[in-house]
Amino acid sequence: MAESAEQPVGLATARLHMVLWDAPTVEAIRSGDRRPGWHADFPREDDLGAATLWREGDPWSPRSIVHAGVVVGSIGFFGPPAPADDGILETEVGYGLVADARGLGLATEALEALLVPVDRQHVRIRASIEPTNKASLRVAAKAGFTVLRGANEDGELVLVRPAR
Repeated sequence: MAESAEQPVGLATARLHMVLWDAPTVEAIRSGDRRPGWHADFPREDDLGAATLWREGDPWSPRSIVHAGVVVGSIGFFGPPAPADDGILETEVGYGLVADARGLGLATEALEALLVPVDRQHVRIRASIEPTNKASLRVAAKAGFTVLRGANEDGELVLVRPAR
């Protein structure tokens, strides 16, 4: 697969493939069409939200999380990094899985893999997480989100993973 100077188009781990969304995938998510290889509970409401962030050919856009040949969730950035107030490049990440795929370490595995190329660019990453979502908070902690920046206007905790 072709790669961007910033982010690879395809990412894989021992158990997962993270496939960058294309126009037909986004259209199916937005319209409610079912595609072969999608879990019965995909797309989730958060996946519909992620589809609003998609940009054709942008490797910082959302990706499907594929486990055992089935799309079980999504992961991706809210856009390419931009300088924050302190001049450090920063962007936000979001991730989520269908209920059947939770508790298997897949979200942690996907997030850690997604962040490897980001580390080479010294980009700081934010994640906004509901304070009651203990599983997502654990995923973020395992992936190195160590700074609590406060809460956003929706009451979500804003966690930060320092640039590496």
